[in-house]
Amino acid sequence: MSLTENHKKLERNITLLAVGSFIAVAIGGIVEIAPLFWIDNTIEKVEGMRPYTPLEQAGRDIYVREGCYTCHSQMIRPFRDEVERYGHYSLAAESMYDHPFQWGSKRTGPDLARVGGRYSDDWHVQHLQDPRSVVPQSIMPNYSFLKHTDLHVVDPAGTLLALRRVGVPYSDQDIQNAGVDLEVQANPDGDAADLMKRYPKAQVRDFDGDPAKLTEMDALVAYLQVLGTLVDVSSAAAQEDLAGESGR
Repeated sequence: MSLTENHKKLERNITLLAVGSFIAVAIGGIVEIAPLFWIDNTIEKVEGMRPYTPLEQAGRDIYVREGCYTCHSQMIRPFRDEVERYGHYSLAAESMYDHPFQWGSKRTGPDLARVGGRYSDDWHVQHLQDPRSVVPQSIMPNYSFLKHTDLHVVDPAGTLLALRRVGVPYSDQDIQNAGVDLEVQANPDGDAADLMKRYPKAQVRDFDGDPAKLTEMDALVAYLQVLGTLVDVSSAAAQEDLAGESGR
């Protein structure tokens, strides 16, 4: 019997096709997954990366809640057109504390992996309130309600504790001070020295233009402004390359 006849027999027999497909997928999965068990760490740690502050994490939760990831990815691929438009390609370590990660599967809007510091807080607030006022061709919905919605995190300490259980290195002090940290980061008149010590490069200020209230807009803008700002990507990329060379 020829190879073609054998292939036809396989295609016409659903049981054989299912078994063959399972075997092919199993072999592919083993080849991809098994080597990871012999690697101490699949993500090289880089200097500067830290967990999100409670306010940034609250903003990230709002970002996920509103489905922003369905139109905006947070992963810059190592291609010339992407690097020239969005900045240095994304490093694995930059997503190591994201649960879930926000790489995305499509882009209706631009990638946001390095949006932190590119625009002012006022620009972000205006963009979220009325996207077409700053980007006329935008099809993004309005999120003006964020500025009028008080930020309410049911259990800030519980959120950090849950994240610690899946590997995010929050300390006992971080968890104990979560509620205070949440409020002090958006209060320009508060004492944020302890927060800054535990969360290097944390940005402390009123984010939404209304220092009298802590809103969901404060949290979301704080999250957007930290994206891509923690790691010196040039030195970190060189570090990853060296690690890769030494592992071969």
